Amino acid sequence: MKHIIVGTAGHIDHGKTTLIRAITGRDTDRLEEEKRRGISIDLGFTYFDLPSGKRAGIIDVPGHEKFIKNMLAGAMGMDVVILVIGADEGIMPQTKEHMAILDLLGTKKGFVVLTKIDLVDDEWRKLVVEDIRNETKGTFLENCDIIPASSMTGEGIDKVISAIDKAADEVEERDFTGTPRLPVDRVFVLPGIGTIVTGTLLSGTFKVGDEVQIFPGNKVCRIRSLQVHDEDVSIAYAGQRVAANLAGVKKNEIQRGDVLGYKDSMKKTMMIDGKIRLLKDISRSIENRTRLRLYIESKEVLCRIILLDKESLYPGENAYAQLRLEEEIVAKKGDKFILRFYSPMFTIGGGEIIEVNPEKKKRFDEKIIKELELKEKGDISHIIEKIIFEKSRLYPTIKDISMYSVIPEEKVEEEVKKLSKADKIILFPLTKDTAVIHKDYFERLKNNIINELNIYHKDNPLKAGISKEELRSKYLKDTKQKVGDLFINYMIEKGYIKQVKESISLKEFEIKYSDVQKKIKEEIEKVYMDSELNPPNKEEILRIMKYDKKETEKVFAALLDEGIILKIKDDFFIHKEIYLKALNILEEYFKNNDKISVGNYRDLLNTNRKAALNLLENFDEMKITKRIDNERIYLK
Repeated sequence: MKHIIVGTAGHIDHGKTTLIRAITGRDTDRLEEEKRRGISIDLGFTYFDLPSGKRAGIIDVPGHEKFIKNMLAGAMGMDVVILVIGADEGIMPQTKEHMAILDLLGTKKGFVVLTKIDLVDDEWRKLVVEDIRNETKGTFLENCDIIPASSMTGEGIDKVISAIDKAADEVEERDFTGTPRLPVDRVFVLPGIGTIVTGTLLSGTFKVGDEVQIFPGNKVCRIRSLQVHDEDVSIAYAGQRVAANLAGVKKNEIQRGDVLGYKDSMKKTMMIDGKIRLLKDISRSIENRTRLRLYIESKEVLCRIILLDKESLYPGENAYAQLRLEEEIVAKKGDKFILRFYSPMFTIGGGEIIEVNPEKKKRFDEKIIKELELKEKGDISHIIEKIIFEKSRLYPTIKDISMYSVIPEEKVEEEVKKLSKADKIILFPLTKDTAVIHKDYFERLKNNIINELNIYHKDNPLKAGISKEELRSKYLKDTKQKVGDLFINYMIEKGYIKQVKESISLKEFEIKYSDVQKKIKEEIEKVYMDSELNPPNKEEILRIMKYDKKETEKVFAALLDEGIILKIKDDFFIHKEIYLKALNILEEYFKNNDKISVGNYRDLLNTNRKAALNLLENFDEMKITKRIDNERIYLK
């Protein structure tokens, strides 16, 4: 079922609240001060049933300029707007400002109700209608219906209801499958029930029992109950006015401007990139770094505007800009916003978010401007690809991308698979998620690693390569070890590098010995082959060899890197062939036996207890054997 929100707009005392009362039979002024002063101060809400059977929620916004931020909090969720203009006064300053705001927010459906027609004659009414036609040119209300009405006599009220019903049919269905977002516009406590928040559910659904997070904070709570139009429901849908009773949160822990969503479903940000449009009839321009008030959904936040493609922005002009905020918000690409001067406070323009969580951008960078142009026009696939490209150094997961984009994980996963098939990204499967990097980022990182290894091999011809840990800390420091290992394994699988023990080298690299080094190598190998399980330690080797000590050390280190000489424990080194021979003797023994002692193994090897013990402890570390009391069992 389609759910719509109807909202009023217009100058103070033009009859918005009275019109709603005439339509619904309910009064939206709930505050004592509102009733005393006869004006709306805060947002008012009600609902009514249309002739077609649809139920429409109604938002009544204040018309006084002092309460414009309250008006903005309500305007963000409207599907159909009734611009209320008193026939006795015609178009007034707040009429124009409200109309400009609604136009900036991308409102598509609406009409004008000319109220208080019982107070004017036909001639005056015609003049007011003519003025309305002129003022609405170029806006979403151009050529709209203008319905004369009187809330006192009831004239025209049936036509207003019919116009709402017609507009409701033309309103696009909200996205029920999207990530749930409920900008909070009211918070209060009911005795015996607890904390209640209200707002318009912009996308997705909420169910009773859902675990939710209060963004941009970290408070997690649970939906105890839901109401839509004063009726208890088990599920609330996008497009509905929703009241949620929250368990586990106090009134002072949530405020207007916060957003209710699933836990970890959105990413907080202190910056947004957007396309800015300045109203044509304002008297001031905007300079770079001007301090402004940003209104997005139900939140007001101060910011500095960084003009990216202009020195100054003049009335009626557009520009790409980065807004650097003084408080955290959550938002998504495509969200509309309003900008007002910090002081004096009046509406100057608005815009649409192109990117959330951007990097700081330089001004007048042609590449950046072109990227913003592409992002502005981009579809979901393009948005996701750009996020992956820009966040690749962090190896974002599907869940991370969903948070950055505020696109459901299922849709992100679907697009990621398409991008992978098109060879634009690389996937690293994890236990419960998938890490992703862009192919361009991989190519750049791969080339950097290859260049580094080329230089390293040239400077260190006898070393097997850079240690895996050094490579990880230098090139993969921003990601988890598991993902870093997957990246290295991917490089190995593709044939760019190889791993020998804990060293990383180019695939084609082989240790190259000089003639002298070859002789040293041969002699060291002979010593260790001849000594078998009674080998010399490193210091003894350096003393035995009749060559330059530094050269001998280099060769000895190379033999260790290559795995020709094995360090079993501390200063106990043996030749690889001797090690494999000792292992084979052990494996043959276990074909007919269940366990072995150090003494048994010593006798089999015909060596000393120290050598037998060192080998068995090494086999324990390698998970070949396992020690139980004073004996070992075979694990393979």
